[in-house]
Amino acid sequence: MGVEPVTELVLWARAYFGVQAVAGACWWVAVFMSPAVREATLGNLDPITVAILDIPLFVIASAMAAAGVRAAAVVGAGWTCAVAIAMAVYATVTTEAGWGVLTMGAAAGASLASLGVVLRGRVPTSWIIRGPFAFRPATIRPSAAIHVLSTFGQIVLFWGFFLAMIPLGIAFFEQRWAVAIAFPSGAGPVGVGVLVLASALGIWSAVVMSALGNGTPLPAAMPNRLVIAGPYRWIRNPMAVAGIVQGAAVGIILQSWLVIAYAVLGSLVWNYVVRPLEEADLLDRFGEDFERYRDTVRCWVPRMPKAPRSPSLL
Repeated sequence: MGVEPVTELVLWARAYFGVQAVAGACWWVAVFMSPAVREATLGNLDPITVAILDIPLFVIASAMAAAGVRAAAVVGAGWTCAVAIAMAVYATVTTEAGWGVLTMGAAAGASLASLGVVLRGRVPTSWIIRGPFAFRPATIRPSAAIHVLSTFGQIVLFWGFFLAMIPLGIAFFEQRWAVAIAFPSGAGPVGVGVLVLASALGIWSAVVMSALGNGTPLPAAMPNRLVIAGPYRWIRNPMAVAGIVQGAAVGIILQSWLVIAYAVLGSLVWNYVVRPLEEADLLDRFGEDFERYRDTVRCWVPRMPKAPRSPSLL
């Protein structure tokens, strides 16, 4: 039997586990040397009892995963997720150890992604475009108004969930876990202004896409035509930009740095997970037209279309 080659991505994943092992060891040193660190990350939990389990299952398992032991990667990632959940419950009940929840939550997400790479050679992202989120062209309608109305229905549902329910939940736990940070006075009105502008961009983009593309922004009912009009002339993904700015604006209004972090995390997930899948689908459906559009118009930074040169300058 041949030996499976170790790809560069797998090496990066193993390197993460190595960093996690070192960081975990340093954290435990800080816990026993600094009462402030112990209180912020463990609350009133007995550090010796926790260390007896955490050092072998988190620190040592992460070190072994870095050395290439797959079973250790499974153990380390599984333990990290279990601890993150347990800490969240503990912090919610007691209002203690909030910073420990955030630390272990971040470690859990990174560990799961690295575990996917170690076991399968890649982060398994294909599940995102399954079921109701699978890429499918919309049914062609005799009138664009039907798609526009459907799009507004999607906006109400998605904005209500991603810009209201989730941020309010995050803000609640931020306060409950005692990890809130004071914002400057006057931040609220600034957030409202930014939210209004970003929402206007999102609505404009959605209407243009549904009216001209014979479809909706939803992956399961995608436009049947490539739209290069309205804000799409200057930036390829104005709705994504609008959504990210909206999330950050809601965070400013709620005075929640965790909601702002949620918006930033959403931008990273969209850029590195969703966008490649979406652009692969667009390239498959629209071919050279999309390729030219992609090469001409930027994804994140608007670029004003060049004005035609005056005949006198030719």
